[in-house]
This record gives sequence, structure tokens and C-alpha cells, in this order.
Amino acid sequence: MSTQNPLLVAFTFAVYFAVVWMIGWYAYRRTRDLADFILGGRRLGSGVAALSASASDMSGWLLLGLPGFAYAAGLESIWLAGGLLLGTWANWRFVAARLRVFSLAYGNALTLPEYLANRFEDRAGWLRGIAALFILLFFLLYTSAGLVAGGKLFQSVFGLPYIWAVALGMLSIMIYTAVGGFLAVSWTDVFQGLLMALALVVVPWVALSQIGDHRLALEVIEASNPNLLNPFTHADGSALGIIGILSLSAWGLGYFGQPHILARFQAIASPRKVPLARWIAVTWVAVTLAGATLTGLAGILIIEQPLPGEARETVFILLVELLFHPLAAGFLLAAILAAIMSTADSQLLVCSSTFTEDLYRTLLRRKAGTGELVTVGRGTVVLISLVAFWLALDPEAMVLELVAYAWAGFGAAFGPALVLSLYWPRMTGFGALAGILVGGLTVLGWRQLEGGLFDLYEIVPGILFATAAIVLVSRADTSKQEALAARFKKVLATPS
Repeated sequence: MSTQNPLLVAFTFAVYFAVVWMIGWYAYRRTRDLADFILGGRRLGSGVAALSASASDMSGWLLLGLPGFAYAAGLESIWLAGGLLLGTWANWRFVAARLRVFSLAYGNALTLPEYLANRFEDRAGWLRGIAALFILLFFLLYTSAGLVAGGKLFQSVFGLPYIWAVALGMLSIMIYTAVGGFLAVSWTDVFQGLLMALALVVVPWVALSQIGDHRLALEVIEASNPNLLNPFTHADGSALGIIGILSLSAWGLGYFGQPHILARFQAIASPRKVPLARWIAVTWVAVTLAGATLTGLAGILIIEQPLPGEARETVFILLVELLFHPLAAGFLLAAILAAIMSTADSQLLVCSSTFTEDLYRTLLRRKAGTGELVTVGRGTVVLISLVAFWLALDPEAMVLELVAYAWAGFGAAFGPALVLSLYWPRMTGFGALAGILVGGLTVLGWRQLEGGLFDLYEIVPGILFATAAIVLVSRADTSKQEALAARFKKVLATPS
């Protein structure tokens, strides 16, 4: 690495690990039962809920994938950032408070599959089981993306072999997640979210200040490739087109189906805390997305040799190494680790919660005690970590591509089902099941096709087809409509 003293960087990483592990141990002392392990006893304040949801949302791709995309594509990246910002606001505005109320009213549901099962009186268990399987499938992909990002960080900074770099990242995340559960994940997310925001303000600000005259900076970018300053074209000059703009902006639609974000809505102490949390979250997301985009653009100006292929996702790392003292560089590079860990820990916990609550206790051990369930939850964290580690062993994998696949899967499979369950009284269980299956399978199938309309990001057809399936099947399934609608209206009329 280009910094003069890697030992100083290693020292800052050690300090970072010490902080998150101490938080994990403190949370372990506060975890008494499965409800604490999965949702922290539903007692998160506005700030913790907002920063935890946002940090767990913005994984390692925020400091690796998005700057790399902005570096390669220029202002085309603003469509992606804008879609994510709007999606963050809409999720907090239309989903957060209602999900907090509904998940408690419908049997104090601790997980998303449990909420759907209770909302639609799924006594046979099909809806809950299939929802749980889709969560485990897509989170394995998502968690592996985080481990790939961690591997690239440790490989780039310390020159470790890729497999050891990935293993180091996996172990660091697995330890405090398994020990401390939801409280550890939420409290460390606050620390990590603040560190990420600080890094994404400082790095582009210092980088652009090196240029001095911002008009000169624009002239340099235009001289290298004028297409990078046109948000309506690709870097090669071809038109972005409607499909390209929709594909990038549609990332914002994925928020409605992300279980690790929705868990924060369920865990907030009161629906009355949601408005303040919403503005904290939107502000944090706006700052970090702008910083990540500016980091990529600054890389065009400062990094002398163009970065090819997957190497472009190291643009943040290279700028830090070029511009900062090793001690400061260590803390700024720890922000990448914070981004990776803040998402991967949440994903591991949701996988653990889903397996323990929706599969183990429901299908295998209905009479399992609290201690047994917490132990199974911690064991599941370890097992899922090992499987994700195996999936992450390809060093050529692109972080943004892995995240895009999993993000679309969750958004299409669960987004329409969740939103309609909160707003449509006459929706039925068979409708929800149809939506989850159609949305998830559309993403899996559409991903394999290419050319013309099939270049559209798979989340768009996935959400459209899932919504249509829910509406058509629910209208045809009249057996429980009246009873479900009556209970829905009663829950909505009950003061929260």
C-alpha cells in the first residue's frame, strides 16, 4: 500500500474492532430472551433506529461499489443515488409506522414471515415457510457481497491473500453478531453509520480541495471524457435511454422489501418516534450518497492510471492512501469495514431469526424453550457465515452486481406483499404467497436474459408481476376476505 506505515493503519483497525466487540459484549449482558435477540425488545429510539436502518442498508457498496460506478460512469450515477434517496424517504413515510403497529397487533410478530403468517392466518405454514426460504436464499448472496467487499479491503490495505482477507472479515462480523444479537447490531450500526458519514464528507472534500478551482476540475473531466458529465449518456457516449434511467432509479423500489431494514421499523419504541427518525435517516442517506458520488468523480481527477474492471471499486481506498497520513487513513479505511459490517451483521441476524423463529420453532421444535432458541439463533449465525464465506471465494466478483441481484430479489418478493398487507384490507394469504413466488422467481429468471427489454433491472418486472399476482389471486380467493378485512380495520382503528 502507498501509506508509509501500515502498522498505524493496523492499529486503527484494532481500535475499531475493540469498540464493536465491547458493544457486542454489553449487548450480550442485556439480551435475556429471543425477543431481545431478534428485535431488542422493541425499544429503539429515533436516532438509533434511523442510523441503524440506514447503516445496515448502505453496505460496503456505498464506499466501494458506488464510488467505483461514479468513477466509471460519471453523472450517470446520479440516477441511482436519486432513486435510493427517494426510496429511503418513501419507506419511512409509508411503511415504518404501520409496520410497527401491525407487527405488534398481529401476534407480536418478531420476523417478516411471522408477520405475514399472522396477518393472513396462515395455519398451514406455506406462506411462512416459503417466505423464510426466499430470505435465506437472497441473504446468502447479499452477505457474500459484504464478505467480498471485506476481502478486497484487507487485500488492498494489507496485501493479504484473498481467502485470508475474506476469512478475517467473516470472523470479525460473526463474533459480535452471534454474541450480542439485535442490540449489538443496532448500537454498532450507530457508531459505524457516523464513521461512514464522516469518511464520505472528509475524503471528497480533501480530494476536491487538491484541485482548488472546481471549474478547472470540470474542464479536466470533460477533456478526459465529456460523456462523464452528461447524466443522459453512458461513458462510451451511447444514450442511457428510458430503460437505463428506469433501471438505475428503480433501486429505490427495493427498500419496501428489505427484511434487515424492516426489522428496525418493527423494533422502534413507538410509532410516534418515526417522523424524527425519518428525517435523520433521509439526511444521513443524502450526505453519504453525495459523498460517495463525489469520491468517484474526484478519483477521475487524482488517480493517474485508469482503473480497469473490478479495480475501480478500490477508488475510495486509493484516494485515502494517496491523500492522508497513515493514522488518519486507518480510521477512514475503517469506514469501509463499518459499511460492510453494519449490513452483514444485520443480514446474519435476520437469517438467524428467520431460521430459528420461522423454521426451527415452527416446524421442528414447537415447545423449544427460550434458552434453546437463543442458542440455535447464535449457531445459525455461525452456519450462515460459513456458507456466505464459501460463496465469497471468487475474487473477481463485483460487489455492486452481487448487491443488485439480492436487492432486486427482496424488493420484488416482499415489497408488494408487505405494502399491500399494510394498506389493502381484502388482500389474502394466497395472494401474498402468489406475490412472493412470482416476484422472487421473476428476478431469478429475468436475470438470465439479456437484450432489449430484458436489459431492464429485474426489480421492475418483478414488482409489477408480483403486484398483479397479489391483486388477481386475492380477488379470486374470497374464502377469508371478509374476516381478514374486518380484523385489518379493527387494528387500524386501535390507538397505537
